[in-house]
Amino acid sequence: MEMTCTAFQGMRKIGAGSPAEVALAVKHARDSGEAILVFDNATGRQIEFDLRGSDAEIVARLEQSEPRRPGRPKLGVTAREVTLLPRHWDWLAAQPGGASVTLRKLVDAARNANGGRERTRQAQEASDRFMMVMAGNEPLYEEAARALYAGDYHSFTDLTEGWPQEVRDHARHLSEPAFGWPDTSDA
Repeated sequence: MEMTCTAFQGMRKIGAGSPAEVALAVKHARDSGEAILVFDNATGRQIEFDLRGSDAEIVARLEQSEPRRPGRPKLGVTAREVTLLPRHWDWLAAQPGGASVTLRKLVDAARNANGGRERTRQAQEASDRFMMVMAGNEPLYEEAARALYAGDYHSFTDLTEGWPQEVRDHARHLSEPAFGWPDTSDA
């Protein structure tokens, strides 16, 4: 899944989409002097862009920023190091298909078993990180965060109603998977 992000200037959303789209929106909006914050939609963490140079140079830098790793990129395979005890390696070696196939199957099984809980936790954390920065001083922030972690959608929406509209709407958008709705982090 490709990274998406959202930029705010003060309490106003100025861009959302791919890093390149948002970086250019930030570059063109930054002359007003008001602080601009950019958030990764998947994690809620703040990110920064190198905005030096022309629009084409900025986009080229962002496209190059993903380092090439060993593996089979056309298949989406990335080689990384795994450290296991000798008994783990022995067990993996005895499995049909070898260590890689067995590890992929184990990871997929764990993802399927815990998928809903993991998605919920990630959405809660992303939404809370965003809310802490952008709405931490808003009325009822702490109560809204408690409702988010309690999975109480109706209380969460009621408690965030008085927040600045674009901040409120983005916090609600990030929190959707925490309440059991599909992840739509591309917006």
